[in-house]
Amino acid sequence: MTAELPPLPALTRSEGEVVDCYLEVVDLLGRINPSRTTDTYAALRAAQALVGRAVALKEALTVMHMRGETEMHPATLGRALRVLDGERRSGRVAVTPAAPAGPGDR
Repeated sequence: MTAELPPLPALTRSEGEVVDCYLEVVDLLGRINPSRTTDTYAALRAAQALVGRAVALKEALTVMHMRGETEMHPATLGRALRVLDGERRSGRVAVTPAAPAGPGDR
């Protein structure tokens, strides 16, 4: 039996779009992270996709603002990010810890 995930907090449609777009951007940044990737073509493809997802995030935030949603609610949005595995996903953006130097390392 698998563990049941906690429910997502109640979000406006705009907040949900911001969270989704933000996580897509984070996923792409994780794929580009030079301390984690070994394939330049995969990183290039992720960088190309990042442009479109960043525009989508900007548009989602613009819609929120235009609808009068002028405040972000970090506790609620943070809970949504945690339910959607945002901690693990954003961790891929961080630089990996240094490995001990070995022979042949540059």
